[in-house]
Amino acid sequence: MSEVDLLISNVNLASMIETADGQPMADYGTMSNTSMGIKGGKIHSFYPPAATLPTATTHIDGNGGWITPGLIDCHTHLVWGGNRAREFEWRLQGISYEEISRRGGGIASTVKATREASDEELKTAAQQRLNSLMAEGVTCVEIKSGYGLSLQHETRLLRIARELGNKNAVAVQTTLLAAHALPPEFSDKDSYIDEICEHIIPSIAELKLADAVDVFCEGIGFSTQQCQRVFSVAKAYNLAIKGHVEQLSDLKGSLLVAKNAGLSADHIEYLQAQDVPALKSAGTVAVLLPGAFYALKEQQLPPIAALREHAVPMAVATDLNPGTSPQASLRLAMNQACVLFGLTPQESLAGVTRDAAKALGLGHCKGQLAVGFDADLVLWDIGHPSELCYGVNLCQPREVFYLGRRR
Repeated sequence: MSEVDLLISNVNLASMIETADGQPMADYGTMSNTSMGIKGGKIHSFYPPAATLPTATTHIDGNGGWITPGLIDCHTHLVWGGNRAREFEWRLQGISYEEISRRGGGIASTVKATREASDEELKTAAQQRLNSLMAEGVTCVEIKSGYGLSLQHETRLLRIARELGNKNAVAVQTTLLAAHALPPEFSDKDSYIDEICEHIIPSIAELKLADAVDVFCEGIGFSTQQCQRVFSVAKAYNLAIKGHVEQLSDLKGSLLVAKNAGLSADHIEYLQAQDVPALKSAGTVAVLLPGAFYALKEQQLPPIAALREHAVPMAVATDLNPGTSPQASLRLAMNQACVLFGLTPQESLAGVTRDAAKALGLGHCKGQLAVGFDADLVLWDIGHPSELCYGVNLCQPREVFYLGRRR
């Protein structure tokens, strides 16, 4: 019997591991000219150049390439109906958001198109978007609801997201985002929050369709008081907490997420430097979404220096959605995080591996090349990991492995 299921030899590893006290290793956690063994879908062992290699069922020569952890897109709205291409065109013609809304644009148009689409139409479109992410080496993706805004349709979107995870060689984490916008059948936000707290969260929790609950805490979304009501009910059902916060203004939504021991505070362009320590204390990850920053031509930058100073993990994600970040490319988001937000390539790669895993509550099993972690791996024919951020569509994975199996 073979000692390992898979042996990959003659490779360099960007392990992205941390020190014993939780600090990132320097230089990508590089292990040069190494071999690694995989067994039972987990990383089993590492072997330096002179070591005797184990017997293996399958042996792959890495030819001096690089292995990284599988990429993780920790913030997407991947399941929706229709598109907003005409709205994109109108904005470029100088038409105001208010006029676009009067023409039926904005999130209301996506909610309408999503509700009207068949399950098969939603699945087909979502699968195409997921395929684009997977082709770049994504092995784990978070999928939010939020374009149904009723118990029936939020349930439908989360079921489809779960089905995508069952059908594809990729881990899918699902997030209930019913508190995304006010649906057309409600006239006031408090009544809709009642519906979310009294019916939607309890039903979704009973069906086990969500791993976390998210909110859009903004003036055009929901207040901190309304979001706290949602968080309180979510915690009562043992669902993790996440938040769209400080994207357009400083409502102290990040502090609310931290107060509730949330997994992540996402967007955070208007997060104040003095509020950053609260994220560190709560173990909350800062999720940066440069695609939305780019698409909306924003000017307010997230407080990167303060996040660094207080060693808050910074994840990077696509925010894939039809309106404000229609990009199904995590590799592009990595480049944008460097160019627009000033992250280093090492920080950006950590943001789509180790720190993205933490943002999903998976930091104990994904996002690092460490013994006992899931064998989600990408083999790249590159000379240095910085190449993954440097160019857009200049290199593609040579091999992708999900739970130790070639994809």
